Amino acid sequence: MSPWSKEIWRLIWLTGLALIIGFISGYALACLLITSVGYLIWHINSIKRLEKWLSKPGKTNPPQGTGIWAEIFDRIYHLQKQNRSRKKRLAKYITRFRESTAAMPDATVVLNRYDQIEWINKAAQDSLGLQPTKDVGQHLSNLMRHPGFIRYISRKDFDSPIELPSPADEHRTLSIRIIPYGQDQRLLIARDVTRLKQLEQIRRDFISNISHELRTPLTVIHGYLESMQDETNDSLQDWQENIEMMRRQSNRMQNIVDDLLMLSRLENEETKQSSREAVAVPNLLHMIKDEAMALGHEKQQRFTLECDDELGIFGVQNELYSSFSNLVFNAVRYTPKGGSITMRWYQDQNGAHFEVQDTGIGIPPQHIPRLTERFFRVDVGRSRDIGGTGLGLAIVKHILERHNASLSITSQVDRGSTFRCNFPAENIIHHVQKAVTKA
Repeated sequence: MSPWSKEIWRLIWLTGLALIIGFISGYALACLLITSVGYLIWHINSIKRLEKWLSKPGKTNPPQGTGIWAEIFDRIYHLQKQNRSRKKRLAKYITRFRESTAAMPDATVVLNRYDQIEWINKAAQDSLGLQPTKDVGQHLSNLMRHPGFIRYISRKDFDSPIELPSPADEHRTLSIRIIPYGQDQRLLIARDVTRLKQLEQIRRDFISNISHELRTPLTVIHGYLESMQDETNDSLQDWQENIEMMRRQSNRMQNIVDDLLMLSRLENEETKQSSREAVAVPNLLHMIKDEAMALGHEKQQRFTLECDDELGIFGVQNELYSSFSNLVFNAVRYTPKGGSITMRWYQDQNGAHFEVQDTGIGIPPQHIPRLTERFFRVDVGRSRDIGGTGLGLAIVKHILERHNASLSITSQVDRGSTFRCNFPAENIIHHVQKAVTKA
């Protein structure tokens, strides 16, 4: 029988006994009232003992009780034991977590839902300049005032890390990432990537220097080859085919050097705010379309431009021309005869978008993540035949990053591809009408 059933039978038995005594004595109502008051006093006393027991800190045994209250005291006591055991386990987990994160070489900061600091490890004190004695409880953005970090934490888009100079040492570079976990908790991890950045800079300097050094001899070779082609001497007639092949290869090498120099400039130069301007993208796209139609004339390709004529963006015109034309000219090269190429320039709730859709050969899905790598080609032989350098999409990626934009790619083999440039809403400008000149 359950405790509540026993208690109900107890109440029925007391009520019946009170009625029997009342009928015998002739005071049935008085006996019933006295029994009810006594039963109520017993409950009140048990509640008082429960409150007194719960108000005592420490591991005290429960008070003795009878009836339903004995069961209540016993259950609360077992819940207290379980809760203490759970707290011990949680304390062990927290201790292990803090010991493990304290030993991590990466700076680690635990944040609450309001981005206030709850805990930091030793590496965070060295890399971020935080002090546990006075910075715990502070809002992180009050201590790390870099504009890039303020934008990063306010947007709440933590899919990718952000690289910033260390607040404690501007000569060190940190890769910072915020990872949401638990119930609105966040874990900030900052890794020192100074050495990697230095190696990357060495690689960039090497490419820039070697490209500059190659430009002069290539120009000389190309000039001599053109002179030899124009020479009417009969002794060179048998060499014309070989000379033409050398000229094409020198042109290809010149294109690679030019693209490498552009990449080097994009990587090493910061886009200054003063160099940005209101760009009339519709005018730019009409010009690119005319050039693409001339390039694909022999293939009899169909071109369509769907454009919001009042939509412009704030950026660098020459760079945007290079980025958009790269995508369109690639579509021309990789789309077979009679295919179609559609260019779209439009705005939605996520910002402004430039889209190039073709009916070309398509790209296998396993290759799409690597398309923006330097010199990566899905089909090396075909890319060389059509004159590609393998650097076009790398240039597009860097230009878009300089405009806080991104590149998305979808493709199906033998059905075509879609390349989309996504610009943030803050870059958008309306009613921009101005002359556009080729970059």
